[in-house]
Amino acid sequence: MSTPSGNFGELTYEAMLLSPDKTAVISEGIELTYRQLDQRMNQAGQLFQRYGVRKGDRVAILFPNDIRYLEICFGLMRIGAVPLPLNIKLGNEALTYILRDSGAKVLVFHETMAEKAAELTDATALDHLFAASDTRSFPFAHSYDRLVAHMPVSLSIVPMASDDLCLLIYTSGSTGNPKGCMLTHGGQWWNADTNRKVIMLDRDDRALVAVPMYHKNAMINAVKPVLMAGASMVILPRFEPAEVAAAIHQHRCTYTTGVPAMYKMLLAHVKEEPRYDLSSLRFIICGSSEVPPELVSELRERLGVAILEAYGLTEGGPQVLVSPRWGIHKQGSAGLPLPDSEVRVVSTDGSNRVLPAGEVGELWVKNPGVAKGYWNLPQLSRERISEDGWLKTGDLVRLDEDGYGYIVGRKDDMMIIGGENAYPKEIENILLRHPEIEDVCVVAIAHEMKGKVPVAFVKTVRLSTLTEQSVKEYYIRNGPAYSHPRQVVFLDEMPLNGTGKINKAALVEMIAEERGDRHVSGS
Repeated sequence: MSTPSGNFGELTYEAMLLSPDKTAVISEGIELTYRQLDQRMNQAGQLFQRYGVRKGDRVAILFPNDIRYLEICFGLMRIGAVPLPLNIKLGNEALTYILRDSGAKVLVFHETMAEKAAELTDATALDHLFAASDTRSFPFAHSYDRLVAHMPVSLSIVPMASDDLCLLIYTSGSTGNPKGCMLTHGGQWWNADTNRKVIMLDRDDRALVAVPMYHKNAMINAVKPVLMAGASMVILPRFEPAEVAAAIHQHRCTYTTGVPAMYKMLLAHVKEEPRYDLSSLRFIICGSSEVPPELVSELRERLGVAILEAYGLTEGGPQVLVSPRWGIHKQGSAGLPLPDSEVRVVSTDGSNRVLPAGEVGELWVKNPGVAKGYWNLPQLSRERISEDGWLKTGDLVRLDEDGYGYIVGRKDDMMIIGGENAYPKEIENILLRHPEIEDVCVVAIAHEMKGKVPVAFVKTVRLSTLTEQSVKEYYIRNGPAYSHPRQVVFLDEMPLNGTGKINKAALVEMIAEERGDRHVSGS
């Protein structure tokens, strides 16, 4: 689905035609209809035009979850500008790099981000700075709230070609500097509309958004398909289990999206505080990492919902695989490729052989939503995206005989242990079968004899009697001995990053400090 303008900022086009007075979004006591939201997007576009923002200009947005994030993001698209969502959890060094690399001349920030914005302003050359509301600490910043309220509610939408730049989203930069993924208007129309149909959204659905909107999980699994479908959404500023349960109960939300760590916390809260009625939930989407079988069983038993696992990456669509709401559900699988999306599993030995079902290799993806390249990185763009449009994801996967994808891990996470290949996710899956292990994360460390070996960080259930030795023995009984964890570290809680996933970098740093960066010896 698209509009005559081809501009993805008009994603509310159908809802405005069919149900302009229907509730579009609810957040922190504010409720907007589609008509009101559409007008606010237009006003945001008008404001930035008044300050010289034109087609192709990048505008950085430093916001937690907030209704204004939506109107700014899609308002910018409507004038042909390019929103640059910033991960508010990143350090100032990474954010400064992104602002400089992108060439952004405008920064819009939430009032809670004032201190971070001040440091970024000192380190970058910005033409304009907009503070969402309070500008007392920023006398040189424009007040977004005050100015936007006086803008006209109508706007001439700037027509956009299918391959025009729509969004510039920087990846987390786990290796090297963050990389800007260039997503197009046509690609975003296709991905959002296709995902909307696959998860079978209709106007009666009401999504709960508690994951960060600057991340693809929230945008592609909720925000974009909801606004295209004319459904409704409830936005929370952050994930807090009590607030999530209360919002589902109060607003009768029909689905939500998140990551396994969040659902574990929600279940723990529901057990202790069972007073909220969560029966309105029809399904939940879980992306970013595999859902342990025990968690799936408990979610189904406790909440009575279908669990749709999904996989995507910023430059890959973003959505690539998703479990269908109908037909066969396979535990541990991220689902089937979206319609009109091609996938293949390719050998990692340099021959680029397409592998048969059941074999592990690198996932290659081809669909209309694949990024047109990486900002200012033409060589990397050529390396990662072939001339005929295949993206080399760097993720290891296997496809079964029915085409369902199982994510094994990152290509650069693979450990060669004494000549044998091992993958952190496979080790984690074996350990998670232990009834006393609630959560686990495996990282690789250097080893004098074996090359690399796994270290397991384990969170146990309450009153567990597990020891490091008993965990190792359990693994050896249930998995290949060569890949058993050489060290087991018990944690009360797993460190999480800004998107709710386990922060592996923090775990690697933790083990490096403990070892003093020495090699591990022994078997």
